[in-house]
Amino acid sequence: MKVIDFTEQQIKDFVEHKRPKDKVVRDQLDIGYKYDGRSLEIQEIRPQWDDSSIIHQYPIAKATFVKSKKIWKLYWKRASGKWEPYTPMPEIKSIQEVLQAIGDDTHHCFWG
Repeated sequence: MKVIDFTEQQIKDFVEHKRPKDKVVRDQLDIGYKYDGRSLEIQEIRPQWDDSSIIHQYPIAKATFVKSKKIWKLYWKRASGKWEPYTPMPEIKSIQEVLQAIGDDTHHCFWG
């Protein structure tokens, strides 16, 4: 019997909602994620500009669960490639709040 990870299900639902609906568009730009139970990375997926057989995954948001404090810490990636704490929400209590912050992107840190 498979155990359902409700956190991962919330992440899957979020990503599916953010993905382009059109298959043609998804071939040029898609959204994905990596999740290992403590760390989440939301990614933009694109083919290389001069060779569409090479696919790149560009991380745009990262969240880490701090078990001792029972909080999530959210990060955004600067153009320099350096991860920065998302200071408007230094400590987040649920994955739903993490996904809401990434989705709303009030400060234009994640989606540009």
